[in-house]
Amino acid sequence: MIDLLAAIPIAAVICLVLFTVLDIFWKLPKQGGVSGADVIGKELEKNGGDLNGGWMIGNIISSPDASAGTLLAACGYYVWGIWGAVISIVLVYIGARICADKGFAGTSGAVCAALIIWALTSFAGFPPESFITGCVIAIFLVEGISPKHASRLLGKIWRKVS
Repeated sequence: MIDLLAAIPIAAVICLVLFTVLDIFWKLPKQGGVSGADVIGKELEKNGGDLNGGWMIGNIISSPDASAGTLLAACGYYVWGIWGAVISIVLVYIGARICADKGFAGTSGAVCAALIIWALTSFAGFPPESFITGCVIAIFLVEGISPKHASRLLGKIWRKVS
């Protein structure tokens, strides 16, 4: 079993890469998607951020995107193993439909996170709770420290891959 304090930063990087890649794959920086995302993106742009990165951050805040799916799958897995993760996947899917979210970033995030967490806890000795903490840290890095600078970075990444 890997020590919890050693596993948390590794889990944070895994979660950050996972939900960023999935959100870009599902083209969340392309447009607002849900109403809150559009408002947040425009507000970040007005304050010196990037509109595309702001839309991605807005989608993270306003609807069940890949970061929400990742966090909920981690919580579900911690509480009830793989069945808890499966229940989380279903709840993320339902939540996205309630938010009138047309995409599947949250559901795919929950599925991918459940598989990664299962593999790393089963075969590499990761404590499941490291993924809860790691995902919260990853979300905080994108939204909490400097949304303006995070939106600029996300916008640059979006333009390179789109």
